[in-house]
Amino acid sequence: MGISAYFSKNLKLRTDRLLLRKIRTSDASDMYEYSCRPETSEYLLWDVHPYYSYTLEVAKYLQKEYSEGKCMDFAIEYKENGKMIGTVGFTSFDEKNSVAEAGYVISPDYWGKGIATEALTALLNFAFCELGVNRVEAKYIIENKPSLKVMEKCGLKPEGVLRQRMLIKGKYRDIGICSILKSEYFTVKRDNIYAENEHKGVLARLFHKN
Repeated sequence: MGISAYFSKNLKLRTDRLLLRKIRTSDASDMYEYSCRPETSEYLLWDVHPYYSYTLEVAKYLQKEYSEGKCMDFAIEYKENGKMIGTVGFTSFDEKNSVAEAGYVISPDYWGKGIATEALTALLNFAFCELGVNRVEAKYIIENKPSLKVMEKCGLKPEGVLRQRMLIKGKYRDIGICSILKSEYFTVKRDNIYAENEHKGVLARLFHKN
């Protein structure tokens, strides 16, 4: 099954604290709550959302992208209060070479709680166990040390720095890259982080608990 087929369906993944699901237009208010804050996007490619209607248009646009198989992001819903507190997903997917690039953003209100690590771990499980990719990589602006820490906690290994690789917000930035391979991922014994599985496939066969 191609990656677009997964995200065109109502795919959901659950962890102890999080529900990973498709972004909805009804999430616009929660999205704006963190997207309007400068610290959220300081080390990201996109700029601060100037007003709520802008975020609403983004959320509407993503529905079209889902339907066309172009959006590969999950909303991160915090189970305790039902709020959307960020996103995690694939910024690119190279099916020919079996490589996925992961990305994530978390509301500052939830920093320091291990949310990004939990969400990225779930995405890695999905990538390796369901999609069968050979490599997952992630990039970060080198000043963003917390993001590097998340990647390393999830088993990704630093591979180096691409000097002044990207022009971001008017400045050429050095970009670090990390990765984890399928062969490395399955050398570690892993507990089932999914409380429930609504999608049945390789993932369910490997991790379902009776």
